[in-house]
Amino acid sequence: MSVQYLSNKNGQITAVQVSISEWELIKRKYPDIESDLSLPDWQMELIDSRLKSIKDNPERLKPIASLLKELDKVDE
Repeated sequence: MSVQYLSNKNGQITAVQVSISEWELIKRKYPDIESDLSLPDWQMELIDSRLKSIKDNPERLKPIASLLKELDKVDE
């Protein structure tokens, strides 16, 4: 498969491009690929709210390892 990567001005890859013929092959192999996978508004609002909270209070974000350690204490 021939793939082209598109990047932004910072050099970060932002998209992948495939030929139309290869896209048609992908669609035949995975017929549901173009299904609408959008989230309901209430879920998007909840995600946006949580992301804003993380942005506004980054010190509250903790590594998953510390959460797992706390959960282990509860089971003891």
